[in-house]
Amino acid sequence: MSAAQAGPDDSTDDGPPAATPWVAQMNALGEFIRAQRRLANLSLREMASMTSVSNAYLSQVERGLHQPSLKVLRSIADALQLSTEQLLSQAGWVTGTGSASGGSADSGGTEEAIRKDPRLTAEQRAALLGVYRSFVDGASG
Repeated sequence: MSAAQAGPDDSTDDGPPAATPWVAQMNALGEFIRAQRRLANLSLREMASMTSVSNAYLSQVERGLHQPSLKVLRSIADALQLSTEQLLSQAGWVTGTGSASGGSADSGGTEEAIRKDPRLTAEQRAALLGVYRSFVDGASG
């Protein structure tokens, strides 16, 4: 009957909503890392060699399947010539560092809009986020 359509799905909907933002966050981090790696013209193997992390694990991070440790994020940031804070921010571990009280809410909305815009490629999103953050961080300091 219709129980197969609505009944089981309703009971499982209580768990996934808590995980959904986390999965989206890990996907966004992975897309950012992949875009930055491509902009740096690095293959997964080259980046694996630079970070001492296996290319299989890096691939899984880029696909949002693993949450990298701080040590791995620091190695990735170094390999991509980025600040660790940029990657931590992408991972959602840093929010509004050094911002005015209302600044972090505004930047979160803007960054979220950039991440969700389907018209942008991953590379364009990463570039826009980087430029946006450079303006916002420069204005607060």
